[in-house]
Order: sequence, then C-alpha cells, then structure tokens
Amino acid sequence: QVIKCKAAVMWEANKPFSIEDVEVAPPKAHEIRIKIVATGICRSDDHVITGGLVMPFPIILGHEAAGVVESVGQGVTSIKPGDKVIPLFVPQCGECKTCLSTKGNLCSKNDISSGAGTMPDGTTRFTCKGKAIHHFIGTSTFTEYTVVHETAVAKIDSAAPLEKVCLIGCGFSTGYGAAVQTAKVEPGSTCAVFGLGGVGLSVVMGCKAAGASRIIAVDINSDKFAKAKELGATDCVNPKDFKKPIQEVLIEMTGHGVDYSFEVIGRTETMAAALACCQYNYGVSVIVGVPPAAQKITFDPLLLFTGRTWKGSVFGGWKSKDSVPKLVADYMKKKFVLDPLITHTLPFTKINEGFDLLRTGK
Repeated sequence: QVIKCKAAVMWEANKPFSIEDVEVAPPKAHEIRIKIVATGICRSDDHVITGGLVMPFPIILGHEAAGVVESVGQGVTSIKPGDKVIPLFVPQCGECKTCLSTKGNLCSKNDISSGAGTMPDGTTRFTCKGKAIHHFIGTSTFTEYTVVHETAVAKIDSAAPLEKVCLIGCGFSTGYGAAVQTAKVEPGSTCAVFGLGGVGLSVVMGCKAAGASRIIAVDINSDKFAKAKELGATDCVNPKDFKKPIQEVLIEMTGHGVDYSFEVIGRTETMAAALACCQYNYGVSVIVGVPPAAQKITFDPLLLFTGRTWKGSVFGGWKSKDSVPKLVADYMKKKFVLDPLITHTLPFTKINEGFDLLRTGK
C-alpha cells in the first residue's frame, strides 16, 4: 500500500521547509518502511539548504531519527513490523572492502560521497504533487514515514525511549566515537574541542569517558560554556577574547599543544587551527564537522612533517549496524547521558522554528 502522510519538503535551496502531503511507496525487496517517531535537527541538514553540502532538490532531509517498522519488503528476515529501529546514514553492507576491514566504517554503499539522492536501485520512494522527491543520504527522516534499505537500519531495544535515542542516529555517536574510536583518547591526555553544538558536546563526553585529564572547549558563543563544563570540559575559551590566533592561546595554555584536537564545526579556518594547536610530533587532530563544498585548505606541510596526524571521522568511526544497538544498550545501562544534548522538543510542523534555533546557536 502507498502511504499518504506529512513530510517537510525542501523544494529549493535557501527556502523554508514546506509541510506537504506526500505519497510513500511500499518497500521493495530488501527495503523497510518506518514510521518516524522522533527526529533530531543536525547542522548537516542545514548545510544542504545553504549549499555547503551539495544534494539534488526537491529533497526530504533528516538523518538522525528513531521509529517503528511499519512494513518490510521481500527478503527481509532480520527485522519485522513493530520493531524499534534507528535509520543509518552510514550503511553497513557487510560485503564491501571497508565493511570487511577492521580499520574503517564508511561502507561503499553510502550516499554521502555520491549525493545521488536515491535508494540504492537509483529510484525514489517519495512523490509529492506528482513529482519524485529525492532521499537524503539513504535516510530522509523529516517525514512521518520513510523507506530505507535493510543495510541502513539497526534494530534496537524495544524499551528504548525513541525521543532520546534518536540522537544515537547521528550527533551523539559521531562526537563520542570521534574521541573514543577515531582518536582513541588515552587517560591523562589533553584535548581541545572546537565547536560546542550537540556533536561537539558529545566529543567532550567521549574525551571525559576516555579519561582525559584536561578538556579545553572552544566556541565563539560563550553561552555554550556552562553545558560544556557540566559534561566534562575543564576549560572554556572564546577566541573572540584574544588578539592572537586561537592555536597560540592553546599552546600557551598547555605548554606544548594538546594531545588531541577535534574540529566539530566544518570551517576550514578552524580545521587549520585545530591541526596547529596539537603537539608538534605526536598530536592527533580529527575533522568531525562536514567540510564546506568547493573550499580548499592551505597549510604549512611542516605541521605534518614533524609527526602530527590529521584524520577524519564519519559517524564516529562506528560500524553502524553492529554498533548502534550496543550504544542504545549502553544508554539503557546509563553509561552515558543524552538529556543535556536536547535543548528543545517541538511538534513536527514547527520544523522551521527548530532550524531558526539551530542557526541562532540556541
């Protein structure tokens, strides 16, 4: 059966979302149709609206969510209607070179790099006003119902509160994993985190869980400092308070630079500063924020020659299908908190207000 429901459609760039009636086709073979119960707003969705992340329009955005399976396509055996699930914007096919390697997690079936805006078979499951609507990175969660491929969904604990664990679909896992999985922060180390949105705060939580002795939180919005301290930051620094470049401030504060730095904004200037502020020989800097399209970065190669490591992290380095159910289980065992990351809860029809809150740093 085709389902008619409400979705927030983005018809073109730099315009508000339009709440529309859409038709959601039934799942084809190896696909799953999900009733979305809760979805988070992430800066990566906003990057598509502003053109920083290039995707085809019209599109249904959203990639951080939790819901309940409504129906499954032919050949789906691991998941059944009624199961609680989290859609995965990084799939895990289990067959590609990355999935078979213990070193990586960015499955080659992902739609982040290609930006095709379709299901793996090259078609879409959404129509609105007679037009095909594109999918966003295989998830599209700003809709009451969505269709995902079975490689892009994780079955989770049926007791999990969906309005909280939806954050494990992106923001929390991305930040926390960047610290514990990608950087492998060690006990007693010093860390700097650039950007204190939901993902940056999750990096702070990861550094703390890993036993870092000093966690320096960096943001140009000082309103974010109280929450950063609550979650484990030991120092908070606003670059606007200094005449000199922020990397010099951090090197002075630590004596030799930090052991680990994280850029969780997606700006080339802060990426360069994060690299420069880590220890010249064994410092590790991790890019967590989505880089802006068509921008290049220029830096002194001597920064790397002396031994620093510069690396990226997508979805916190977690193999999605394997890790998401475990992260949900850890949340249920109170190994980490999610409540402080949730500032507002709005009805779906107020999605434009939600994005205004994001853009104003609230």
